[in-house]
Amino acid sequence: MSAAAGGALYSPALLSLAVELARYPYNPDAPLQGESRSRSCGSTLSLSADPAFTAPGLKVTACAVGQAACAIFARHCGDAGRDRLMAMPSDIEDWLSGNGPLPEWPDLEMLVPAKEYPGRHGAILLPWRAAVDALGKAGDAR
Repeated sequence: MSAAAGGALYSPALLSLAVELARYPYNPDAPLQGESRSRSCGSTLSLSADPAFTAPGLKVTACAVGQAACAIFARHCGDAGRDRLMAMPSDIEDWLSGNGPLPEWPDLEMLVPAKEYPGRHGAILLPWRAAVDALGKAGDAR
């Protein structure tokens, strides 16, 4: 990867998202709990949430791209609704593989430079996969 490409991926705006994660402390007592792991890079996420996802909590071990994706998720998950949360992993996978448009989710365009880095795709999906896991464990995925 060239320095120019690295600069495009790790922009100041993307890097600043990692700082936002402090706003979303993980709550082991929250009613919804979900986890996800990227097979490509080993990044992990434990997610806690209330049923409406208005108070998400995140315990993130990920690269800056994964941290940014988690912050973008946390900013807007309370406005998404269950159906949108359930659909997002597939919509993001389609976009990343070139089989669909950038999904509608506020601020997701900040991750567009990471599309060209397949090793980061799993990290991008972390929060949405954890949300699906949490909803599935709660019996809401049906």
